[in-house]
Amino acid sequence: MNRPGEALVAAYRAIACDLDGVVYRGARAVPFAVSSLQASQAYTPVVFATNNASRTPTEVAGQLEGLGLTGTGADAVVTSAQAGAALLRSRLGPGAVVLAVGGDGVAEALADAELRPMRTLAARPEAVLQGWARTVTVADLADASLAVADGALWVATNTDLTLPTEAGVVPGNGTLVAAVASASGRRPLVVGKPERGLYDTVAARVGVPVEGLLAIGDRLNTDVLGAMRLGVDSVWVLTGVDGFAELAASDVVPTWALPDLQGLLCPPVEVSGSAPQWSAGRVTARLLGDGRVTINGADEYAVHAPAVAALGRAVVLALREAGDRHVVQVGVTFDRALGALREGAPGQYGGTDPI
Repeated sequence: MNRPGEALVAAYRAIACDLDGVVYRGARAVPFAVSSLQASQAYTPVVFATNNASRTPTEVAGQLEGLGLTGTGADAVVTSAQAGAALLRSRLGPGAVVLAVGGDGVAEALADAELRPMRTLAARPEAVLQGWARTVTVADLADASLAVADGALWVATNTDLTLPTEAGVVPGNGTLVAAVASASGRRPLVVGKPERGLYDTVAARVGVPVEGLLAIGDRLNTDVLGAMRLGVDSVWVLTGVDGFAELAASDVVPTWALPDLQGLLCPPVEVSGSAPQWSAGRVTARLLGDGRVTINGADEYAVHAPAVAALGRAVVLALREAGDRHVVQVGVTFDRALGALREGAPGQYGGTDPI
């Protein structure tokens, strides 16, 4: 619980922060993410927990350092490949031969867990660890399918269907896993979010109970759902894949909604009111019926975007709980409002004209 005037992050014993769509998109930093996380380290440890298994923790830490997040070593990065390797080690013991599908992060995680990563079927693998990489080929998927169909223990690092990059959203590991499942007729064990493996590993690494974590992510059905399942508070940051329209269509409840990570260093925005009108700071949202809503007083991003994000969360969750058939339309309006603020063109959301 935050004390009055206290930064949001100050109430937590450690942060488990997602990467893709939260800290960076491909090679580019998400605006405000690096400076906000650097400052957050003065309050509590920050560990980066990612479903993306393509790279090694050392490579990820190098990118973070290159973006300006100083003092971040490989021990501050937890990948789903590491969680997958730990599971296989626990099931098979050291020395087991594992078909490594994915990038260097998969093979290194297996080797670090004292398993024997192989890239072909020649060594008759006992298991398959499948993660995403741009270099994964049809031949890799064919080998994985044959091994799995032959009885190999199959672990998928994650099943995210998409991956945000600087060029846009591309197919994620879930699409590759679906191909192997279709060919083999089997389903994998999954270790990435929303399963608990990554969050448990973060908590163990910093020596705190998992309940003391603050989970940060952009995806509702992985980052936030995983936190919900563990009873962990979550920050849903609106810089990646999901927006309010997706929140409206889901059954996930984030603890906090932020337009970007600057909100970690500020007191949580309080929302008051109930249908048909809510307020946060100097911003109000009023329902007009038939899915129409006005968002008034939002004209400056740095000041008002946190209020719009908090209002969007509160309004969409209230309408969702009430079974309002216009909830997705209202969610789209909040997405548009926040986008207009980011682009410096918020005028259409001021005044009293319905949107």
